[in-house]
Amino acid sequence: MRGRIAAACVVGAVATGIAVAPAAHAEGRGDIRVTKTVVNGGSNVIVGVKDIKRFPITMTIKDNSGVKGVSDVSAFNTTNAHGPVDHLGTTCRKVSTTTSVCTATMQIDPAWIDSYGSGNEGWDANSVAGNWQVNATVQANDRDYWISDRIALFKVKRAATLTTDATPEPVGKGGTLTVTGKLSRANWTDLKYHAFTRQVVKLQYKKPGGSYSTVKTATTDSKGHLRTTVKATASGSWRWAFLGTTTTMKVVSTGDAVTVK
Repeated sequence: MRGRIAAACVVGAVATGIAVAPAAHAEGRGDIRVTKTVVNGGSNVIVGVKDIKRFPITMTIKDNSGVKGVSDVSAFNTTNAHGPVDHLGTTCRKVSTTTSVCTATMQIDPAWIDSYGSGNEGWDANSVAGNWQVNATVQANDRDYWISDRIALFKVKRAATLTTDATPEPVGKGGTLTVTGKLSRANWTDLKYHAFTRQVVKLQYKKPGGSYSTVKTATTDSKGHLRTTVKATASGSWRWAFLGTTTTMKVVSTGDAVTVK
C-alpha cells in the first residue's frame, strides 16, 4: 500500500456535483495535458462505517511525444483540505501515439478517517464529507510535465439507511394506515450509524405492477424517526425516499406491501 495522502493546500472552490473540470491552477513544461477526468465512473463516492471504499480516477492524457505516465495523484475536500485517502497505484493504457488513459485506484478506509485528523483541535471526522477535488502530475516521453490542480470535482458522501413499516397489515378499505421509518447516516467518529434529524423525507406509494409516486412528506424527529398516517384505499406498497444532501447519500427504503380488504 502506498503512503497516506494528506492535502498540501487549502482551495476555496466548491463543486455543485460530480463533474469534469479544467485545471484551476497548473504549472509545468510543454504540451502535455489532462484533457478529461472521471471520478468513480461519474458517481458519488459513498463511504459507510465498515467497508473500505475503493474508487477509480480515470484521466485522458495527451502529448505529441506520447504519455510516459502519472507520477502523483491526490484528492481532498475543497473547503478544508481534509484528504484521508490512499493512492494505491496508477495504470496507463496507450490508445494512440499521443494519447493514453490512466486510471488511479484510490481508497478511503472509514476506520482511518478519525485518526487522520485526531491531532487537530476541534477535529470532526465527518467534516471530510462534501466537495472534493483531484490533483495530478503527468509526464510525457519528451520530458514534458504538468502539475494540475483541480482536474476534477466530485463528492464524498456519508452512507445512509432508511426503513419503512406500514401497519396494520392487512387494513380495511378506508381505514387508517400508519407508516413509520427511521433515517440514519454513517458517523466516522465512532463508526456507527446515527439518527439523521430534521430531514424532509418523501412517502411514496405504488399499486401492484405500477411505479412509485410521492403522496406526502414528513420530517425526521430528534431520533431520526418518521411517522405519518394515510387513508387506505387500495392494496400496494409504501416506502420512504430521501433525496440526500451535499454530505449524505440519497437513499430509498425497501417497499412494505399492504393488502387492503
